[in-house]
Amino acid sequence: METLNRRTQDLLVETYHAYRQVGIQYVYHKTFDRELAEDLVQDAFLRLTECRQMLRPDTIKAMFFTVLRNLLYDYLRRYYKQQEVNAYLYDYTETRTNNTEDTVVAADLARHEWQGMKRLTPQQQHIYVMSRYEDKSSGDIAEELGLSRRTVENHLFAGRKQIREYMRQCI
Repeated sequence: METLNRRTQDLLVETYHAYRQVGIQYVYHKTFDRELAEDLVQDAFLRLTECRQMLRPDTIKAMFFTVLRNLLYDYLRRYYKQQEVNAYLYDYTETRTNNTEDTVVAADLARHEWQGMKRLTPQQQHIYVMSRYEDKSSGDIAEELGLSRRTVENHLFAGRKQIREYMRQCI
């Protein structure tokens, strides 16, 4: 029994010296990663030691390359699956993380804007609301209120300026 183990060990050592470099080149050619190639070759030889009773001089080379190829395919399958998952996560994950917080901040800003509008003159408030919330142009507002376009623009300019100052103080 001792001689069988010694023969198997010698066979593994011979195979290791004969095919280690070829195995590394085979894996490196597929992955372009030298350290990965060395690791997979080492793993292949470790797997061969687990099946010592099946090793024979005429089959060990084929077994080594079969085990190495399977390890390489397993690695590549995991690698590309990970790439696929990463691409999916990158493409489909939401860029904003807290919509509730965004909604609260927007509501708070709108509340401050309304408070700032209370500081405007009634004419400025009316013109500001028509421009900001009803999406009316200066010409439309002037026509509707019976004012000159220049007067409406002056009221808008003064109102926006006061609201900006108020918002700066709030923020």
